[in-house]
Amino acid sequence: MLAEPGCRLSLETVQLEAPKAGEVLVRLLASGVCHSDLHAVEGHWKLPMPLVLGHEGAGVVEQVGPGVQDVAVGDHVVLSWFAPCRRCAYCVTGRAWACTTTRADYCVMEDGTTRLRRLNGDTLFPFLAVGSFARHAVVPESGAVVVPDAVPAAVAALIGCAVTTGVGAVLNTARVSAGSAAAVIGCGGVGLSAVMGLRLAGAHPIVAVDLSDERLAVAMEVGASHTVHGGEDVRDAVREIADGGVDYVIEANGSPATVELAVKLLRRGGTAVLVGLPAAGVSAPLDHLSVVNLGKSIIGSAYGSSVPAIDFPRLAELYLAGRLPIDRLVSDHIVLEDVDAALEAMRRQQRVRSVVVY
Repeated sequence: MLAEPGCRLSLETVQLEAPKAGEVLVRLLASGVCHSDLHAVEGHWKLPMPLVLGHEGAGVVEQVGPGVQDVAVGDHVVLSWFAPCRRCAYCVTGRAWACTTTRADYCVMEDGTTRLRRLNGDTLFPFLAVGSFARHAVVPESGAVVVPDAVPAAVAALIGCAVTTGVGAVLNTARVSAGSAAAVIGCGGVGLSAVMGLRLAGAHPIVAVDLSDERLAVAMEVGASHTVHGGEDVRDAVREIADGGVDYVIEANGSPATVELAVKLLRRGGTAVLVGLPAAGVSAPLDHLSVVNLGKSIIGSAYGSSVPAIDFPRLAELYLAGRLPIDRLVSDHIVLEDVDAALEAMRRQQRVRSVVVY
């Protein structure tokens, strides 16, 4: 639990209410440690406190509330950190990632309350209405998507955030066509997932850019054709590999410098897809004249433009078919007590993805 920004996490026994109408109780099997959790710890975003972190989870349904139809006790599910309402104009037109009614961003359930309490009765907030750094969670029905039992828990957890965000940015948001030249800046869990998505799309070359030799090595394993260390002259290196520039750049780092770089790497008519999340209020420089004169596009990708009920099972099946090596993203299996150390490794740009296994 995070008492306030800047604090170390504490491990506590808390109260969890039973699921209400349209809600599901899930016993967690695994939870990834994501950079968004670090943003919360660092106080980069305005969030309610105290907060049970974790939003990249997978588990087994143990109880369902009244009216639940899509999941049943015993189902293996991946948790969505942006549980859609399935009723607003965005949801009914296939854009669940843009739902206007979900309360997930406020870390509460649809009724504006939470199911978590400290032993003294004080309210606790589950991060993005998930709170997967815990052994159990109550989530909205739309936030628990059934996947095949054969998918390992650690793999299923990553489908809930990194994989859907990265692969979706390629296939759903950018709709990269076969033969396109592409680059990925930032090879954490999301960036490496984008590399896998580019391989699925048939892009070539696929250039991975990062400061970590460990992550660049994994990028080659999961689909990159070339790597460029961030300490080099990245622009010249990419232009040499891709004949003057690339058609698509997936920016998965979130810093102003890498956003500026992403646009510079594009050839005429290219598209930069911004996926990495910055702290609130951060702006990135833009070469306005180049964007206009060269017909470049800059688009944002929220949650991989995904519909979790459709995309989660598809990604799970691609993993089972051997076409999406998600397991290569899991660099460290840890226990709940090790989350602080995993966050510190992230600060130092170490590891690929730490996953809590319960």
